Amino acid sequence: MICPRCLHDNIPGVDTCARCQFDLATLDLPAGQDRIEQTLLKTLDELRDLLKPRQPTCVGEEEPLWEAIRLMIADQIGAVLVVNRAGHLVGILTERDLLTKVVGVNDLYAELSVCDFMTKSPESVRLDDTLATVIRMMDLGGYRHLPIVQDHKPIGMISVRDVIRHINWLCQSG
Repeated sequence: MICPRCLHDNIPGVDTCARCQFDLATLDLPAGQDRIEQTLLKTLDELRDLLKPRQPTCVGEEEPLWEAIRLMIADQIGAVLVVNRAGHLVGILTERDLLTKVVGVNDLYAELSVCDFMTKSPESVRLDDTLATVIRMMDLGGYRHLPIVQDHKPIGMISVRDVIRHINWLCQSG
């Protein structure tokens, strides 16, 4: 069984992930009640084949928060990816972060750094991950955005809206 947290391929039937110790015993793959569920559960297609993820909007970890907010507004997006000087993903700053960590909490936020408010070490996916993996990660983690990385560098972003758009396409094409 592939661990939804770290994506380690475990021996079938194990109760915990050998890499991250995540509890796998409670996970039960449903059979799928309709064509869409069955397709999502059985597809081996990778993200690169299913979706055209948008290019990520990135900011440096030392950028002022006002710059990240400006980019989110200008690009009409709900999250920016935070990278270090080497271009490696170190965090994500989402609308939820702004609402829970900034608004009404810190009046002097605009001049503070993105790294003061970002979610550090976000979970991410790769282009060779399946749509079912993405949906499971979003569901278990409560995420609306997942960075797509290659060699620790962000190459895309997948959102709940992208997933819904693809499911809608599945409905229309069947």
